[in-house]
Amino acid sequence: MNKQKLNYLVDIALTVLFFGVAGTGSFMYFFIPSGIPRGRYIVYMGLTKATWIWLHSRAGILMSVIIIIHLILHWKWIVCTTRSFFRKEKCEL
Repeated sequence: MNKQKLNYLVDIALTVLFFGVAGTGSFMYFFIPSGIPRGRYIVYMGLTKATWIWLHSRAGILMSVIIIIHLILHWKWIVCTTRSFFRKEKCEL
């Protein structure tokens, strides 16, 4: 697999995970009561509060891992852009 396809797949995975984390977080914030004992066994849209928290946490952890992969794949660009920002010179990738 070439680097361009790998970058594309990593970006798609990050986008899907971002919307998963944002969606579950927003749903929990607006519709599920806060606090551990409150609403623990009540079903919200077919899932318990514990399941919503589990989905949110796992998606966030996986998103963090893929962000690290994303940074590794773009490390040359990050270094080059940072150097050109401070030195006012262009670098080649």
